[in-house]
Amino acid sequence: MSKTEKPLSTIWGCELSGSNKEESFKTDDTNHQHQLALRTMCLGHTAKDEFNIVELVTGEGNSSAKAVPIATLHAKSMPTVNLSGLDLHPPVTFRLKHGSGPVYVGAEHLALEEYSDDELDEEMDEEVEEEEEDIEESPVKKVSKNGAGKRKKPEKGEDEEVSDGENPPKKGKGRGRKAQAAKV
Repeated sequence: MSKTEKPLSTIWGCELSGSNKEESFKTDDTNHQHQLALRTMCLGHTAKDEFNIVELVTGEGNSSAKAVPIATLHAKSMPTVNLSGLDLHPPVTFRLKHGSGPVYVGAEHLALEEYSDDELDEEMDEEVEEEEEDIEESPVKKVSKNGAGKRKKPEKGEDEEVSDGENPPKKGKGRGRKAQAAKV
């Protein structure tokens, strides 16, 4: 995975029912660190009026692994449960301990590149060096006044226009200011 790539995130889900009481999430990819972020568990519309208990088994599923109930669902009282914040590392097995389902498990599968501390430090140093090179390569531009901020000096004869008492001076940029000051 290069620096420009983002962590891979995909939706993962399974259905637990009377015919499929167990579903596992495993991965053989050693280049990435995998995580399963649980989101929801819910009963399907055909669920019976019974309790459905879903348990979680972590590890390879050997006899020493302990199962932990994580959701108890009932069609009339609790058909859905929010499991946000429960992040698991594979292998993980979901088992329908009691009930006939169907129970749907919704999760997000995240694949993250593994870094050692040395690789992370080297990458950070490279990024800092690249930023410094970019700063050194871009020349500093001097701001010069090209007359945009300066006032144009009026040509001779424009300011010498004096208004007579009957007609006020013409309105415009700078006209009449010096003439009025001269009258005072």
